Amino acid sequence: MRYENFHSYDKLRSKLMKNPGFQREYEKLEPEFRIASALIEARIRGKMTQAELAKKINTGQAVISRLENMNARPSLSLIQRIAEALGLRVDLRLLPQ
Repeated sequence: MRYENFHSYDKLRSKLMKNPGFQREYEKLEPEFRIASALIEARIRGKMTQAELAKKINTGQAVISRLENMNARPSLSLIQRIAEALGLRVDLRLLPQ
């Protein structure tokens, strides 16, 4: 296998971000990336599995998995329940573009 055909994530992202359409769609997903990353980080820091977190908020493990993999659009109430279970608080802000 020839590795010169492979790119690092940073190099690939930099190349793709030159495309205005890609950049626009990437930026639209930024809030979801931040939520998913924060929840994953807090769950891992709390040494909790997806199944344990799901049980704590009375939902299924698949719900947590879909949220962490950005395959779902969670409601604010779900985010709040998860945040509370992880010892976090939600700080929602609307900022000018």
